[in-house]
Amino acid sequence: MAPLSRRAALALPALLLPTLAKAQPAWPDRPVRFIQGFGAGGTTDIVARLLAPSMSAAWGQPVVVENRPGAGGTLAANTLARANDGHTLMLLNNGFAVSAALYRSLPYDPRADIAPVAMVASTGLVILAGPNGPKDMAELVAQAKARPDGLNFATVGVGSTQHFVAEAVQTAGGFKMTHVPYRGTPAAIIALRNNEVQMVAETASAVLGQIRGGEVRALAITSGTRSPLLPEVPTVAEALGAADFDIVTWYAIGTPANTPLAVVQRITAVAQAMHADVELQARLGALGLSPRAPGTPDQTRAAVHAEMARWTEVVTRTNMERQ
Repeated sequence: MAPLSRRAALALPALLLPTLAKAQPAWPDRPVRFIQGFGAGGTTDIVARLLAPSMSAAWGQPVVVENRPGAGGTLAANTLARANDGHTLMLLNNGFAVSAALYRSLPYDPRADIAPVAMVASTGLVILAGPNGPKDMAELVAQAKARPDGLNFATVGVGSTQHFVAEAVQTAGGFKMTHVPYRGTPAAIIALRNNEVQMVAETASAVLGQIRGGEVRALAITSGTRSPLLPEVPTVAEALGAADFDIVTWYAIGTPANTPLAVVQRITAVAQAMHADVELQARLGALGLSPRAPGTPDQTRAAVHAEMARWTEVVTRTNMERQ
């Protein structure tokens, strides 16, 4: 075979480019793991399972939801941070930012190892009283101020999103209650109904049935606007005159930080499509979730990092013991 001429040799890379491009498999080329850090049946799990079919249809590969509960979502986040298969995503929520503020040491760097790339939805938390408790936030505040350290509030655990939100509500209202952690929402609600505690903060979707059944009383919602599922319940901003009060639990798709740009773009594209999917948004809305514009990866990362800073300030201000 005759040797290549200099001109042919120089032209060879350009000639091979189409072949090389075809050799690169489109992402994803195998099933995608969609992990989340909480138990089956919770709001985060339900949201992940609602999103997975749309993602699978867009990408032509199965999207398998994997529950990795424990340590407030940090076990799942560590799995994501260490994933090197190129096919692992996670449904992040407020717990990701709360953990960054609460834990002295994590097995991953929440800012450097994980990239939040697209928002999906958000929901306010409802401030609850027992069926025979105060009728509104003003009455709750008055009772708490009249009995310093005499009233209790329940959450699903120290350092949970619910704990942080309850602390923020107390700061906004200028009152103080004693924190009593319980193992899960059902136990906290039972304690509220039995008047063992006088306040609970919980996501609307987790307690909607109890509110509508009259088992508990909704005093306020922490989002900046009222929930369409509970239009009669005022916001904390309205109830306490705290104009800037707006706290929601958010859900966002996250990736390992070293994920290629082309893959991130495919994820944000499907997030935009899901945001425009009327049927999917209706199903999320039935859970008390509001649609959240995905934004750009830079916007999403900035929003999540701002949440980390916000909750770090709450830890400092309330002298909450870091774990």
